[in-house]
Amino acid sequence: MAASDTERAQQQMDEIEALSSIYGDDWCVVDEDEKIYCIKISDCLDQPKWTLCLQVILPPGYPTAEPPIYQLNAPWLRGQDYTELANSLEEIYLQNLGESILYLWVEKIREVLVEKAQSSDPAPDIKKTTEEVDEDDGDDFLLDYQPTQEDQTKMLNYMTSESQEDEELPPIHHGNPITDRRSTFQAHLAPVVTTRQVKRVLEKLYENKKIASATHNIYAYRIYCEDKQTFLQDCEDDGETAAGGRLLHLMQILNVHNVLVVVSRWYGGILLGPDRFKHINNCARNVLVE
Repeated sequence: MAASDTERAQQQMDEIEALSSIYGDDWCVVDEDEKIYCIKISDCLDQPKWTLCLQVILPPGYPTAEPPIYQLNAPWLRGQDYTELANSLEEIYLQNLGESILYLWVEKIREVLVEKAQSSDPAPDIKKTTEEVDEDDGDDFLLDYQPTQEDQTKMLNYMTSESQEDEELPPIHHGNPITDRRSTFQAHLAPVVTTRQVKRVLEKLYENKKIASATHNIYAYRIYCEDKQTFLQDCEDDGETAAGGRLLHLMQILNVHNVLVVVSRWYGGILLGPDRFKHINNCARNVLVE
């Protein structure tokens, strides 16, 4: 007999409760109503070399009738690495149809990270750490901040061919700031149809001294390519681990495209824990709805 919606909801609640007690601080609720969660997974507890964030949405049919919708976020996870890991997760789902599989997924990912740490792969070069992890930064962030912005712009350079005409700067809309315990979050939005425009908007925003001095400028964009019927999308955490991926995820859920969203965060010296992701998402959601 097929499981009823009530039974499935109960199974989901039990699984979430178990996972949040197993993973503690590494388990994070992104959106309770939408059933969106994020689990931070690393190769070891003491000095992690490889870390990855698994974001999942639990659809109403999970676990008996539908798999979780997921996204893997890590700056180093590309191409072959991504495909192999995605295939492993698919396999686990197929071998355990109808079962709760998130724990198996997390441990499989951890296994891959441990193997990576034991192999000779050099650790990923992460220039800037999230403020919530490295809280001794104090006011230094202003000093090492500029180069990071240039790096981001450089990164976009390789995606846009220099031969293109300079495209006009799209209008930029600024959302209402949200302040909590001395941290302020503000979202900025611009309609974009090319990566060149993404680059133009970012450069324009960074010309603003206040935005350029933010502790993090997290962004994500989705551009729909009519001819290929695919999405060109990317995101940047700017030191706020996993925030860019969550922002992109939100845009996917809301099914928005041809838009760039940047969320600036000015850190006020008090750690906000998982609340910071809630504020980033709320800022972004408000500006998108407007």
